[in-house]
Amino acid sequence: MNFDGIWTPIVTPFAANGQMDMAAVGPLVERLIEQKISGLIVGGTTGEYYALSNQERKDLLQCVSGLTKGRIPLMAGINATTTDESLDIGLYAKGLGYDSILVAAPYYCQPTQEELLAHTLAIDDAINLPAMLYNFPARTGTEMSFEYIDALKNRPNFQAIKESTGSVERMHRLITEYADQLQTGCGMDDQILEFFAWGARCWVGGASNFCGAQHVALYQKAVVDKDLSAARALAAKFLPLLSVLEQGGKFCQYVKYGCELSGLPVGNTRKPLLPLNQAEKDRFKLVYDDLMAA
Repeated sequence: MNFDGIWTPIVTPFAANGQMDMAAVGPLVERLIEQKISGLIVGGTTGEYYALSNQERKDLLQCVSGLTKGRIPLMAGINATTTDESLDIGLYAKGLGYDSILVAAPYYCQPTQEELLAHTLAIDDAINLPAMLYNFPARTGTEMSFEYIDALKNRPNFQAIKESTGSVERMHRLITEYADQLQTGCGMDDQILEFFAWGARCWVGGASNFCGAQHVALYQKAVVDKDLSAARALAAKFLPLLSVLEQGGKFCQYVKYGCELSGLPVGNTRKPLLPLNQAEKDRFKLVYDDLMAA
């Protein structure tokens, strides 16, 4: 499967009463398709999958599948605290026609590398879809070691990795030593130019929920046109906003506020995550307005 381009891990809209707002999903999906986003990820970290019930996750997967009707590739985030639930979500997504799955380490339980490998192989055996690994130890508590990646070498479904450690050294090694096995995708937004300069062709960017056109433009300059000078100029305009997202400690809240500023309100995050305060909103609006005016 081709994972080139911008992949948007879509937010999960919530109404004022805290319930999922399915009516808000459609306008978001339509705008992303219009902006020529390469693929949608349903049930990623930006989508607050950890705050949804099993049934809510399935309802969202079904909703997006019904809205897109094959017009754009779909990836299902299937992470959970247990292998059984990951399999349940993944098989449900496969039945809906999803093209690929996003596989992260089960969170909180902190499996060993041996246990993580057994979990991953069980997913591959049962679901048998192209997969993107998701290495985000700051959230899951477990890193995907190079030994673990080596152990997947003979599993052709594992075709890409979203690298979210923030380690440039690790990114270098993935791109230079593992290119024949995995396509490395940027999962650390404020390092996107570094990823592109080293040959990455995939960006999983949460901010593309509200500024997809800017993501696509930067990708076009860096990857398609191979004009790193022009890409650097675009990235410099992007960096203040991306830095707030990655370093501000409230990623999902900022992305949802960005959607509101862009004219597509999607509600607040679910508790225990609280909405942004006014000072945080003001700070974010400054960098948002600067980017949109560029």
